[in-house]
Amino acid sequence: MALKATIHKVQLQVADMDRHYYADHALTVARHPSETDERMMVRLLAFARHAHESLAFGRGVSTEDEPDLWLKDLTGAIELWIQLGQPDEKSLRRACGRARQVVLYNYSGHGADLWWEPLAGKLAGLDNLTVIDVAADSVRALAGLAERNMSLNATLQDGMVWLASPEQSVEVELTTRQTAR
Repeated sequence: MALKATIHKVQLQVADMDRHYYADHALTVARHPSETDERMMVRLLAFARHAHESLAFGRGVSTEDEPDLWLKDLTGAIELWIQLGQPDEKSLRRACGRARQVVLYNYSGHGADLWWEPLAGKLAGLDNLTVIDVAADSVRALAGLAERNMSLNATLQDGMVWLASPEQSVEVELTTRQTAR
């Protein structure tokens, strides 16, 4: 018998002062059995940072040809492809060929350095790729916010991100390794 995804209901209020975007989002997040709370919360962080009425979650961890999140225009063209983890060079090149902009969130601490070292030069030529590291301490703190039913506030200002539940607040430390040109 196959394990089923765990469904999380999220009320996410986004106040992005940098983009002048203010909205409430009622999200249903399916957490794959192999997905950790850390990864799921990084997906929610990515949603908050790129929040848009048309931003949608992909089909999940087990689907290789879809990102974790994406934004399509009215014609179906992919405007934004958001991926998490440490994909190989080939899959990043494929994503950059399919989408106008690709953002990768890496959240594995020291493992991110080991992953990035051999790829940095090869990925530098991908003009539409942004690579962002989420600090390991921030990821652990975000996992502490995970519940089946969540009410979260995301505040973004001057490149800083705060994600808060009614009980606690997490300041998320982000480091940009590569910025799309």
